[in-house]
Amino acid sequence: MTVPAIDRNRVLATRLEALRAERAELVAETRSDSRGDLADQATNVETLIRVQLLDERIASVELEIADLDRQRHVDGVVSVGDVVTLDLGDGDETYLIGSVEQAYAGVDTITPGSPLGRAIVGAQVGSTVSYEPRRRVRLEVVIKAAGEPLPASA
Repeated sequence: MTVPAIDRNRVLATRLEALRAERAELVAETRSDSRGDLADQATNVETLIRVQLLDERIASVELEIADLDRQRHVDGVVSVGDVVTLDLGDGDETYLIGSVEQAYAGVDTITPGSPLGRAIVGAQVGSTVSYEPRRRVRLEVVIKAAGEPLPASA
């Protein structure tokens, strides 16, 4: 697996644009079919729920974009935003330590809140750490390299 050379800010900005477009489309559908009482129209109720969920995701991406400049990288230690090379038992694999939104954008991503992410963020390059992907299953991973963070903007 190879992590493409990407600009994290551009990936998130593109994702934000797609989420906003999806939201606008849902709002337009709701307004165009406004016959009767909105509370009685299950389709509109479902659409309003989807709009609320999109609003939450939009806010999350906006916060993540704002947070890009505040992230610090420490040489030799896995940090959020790093491209890492790991040996999960089948040879070297490369990932970005980043957000779900980057994974949605097609980047091979390990999120910091996942079991593997929690195990490796803050760990030293060269160390072997263990993690539990599910209850009673313990796996080990060797951290081969942690590169510089991807650029925050173009």
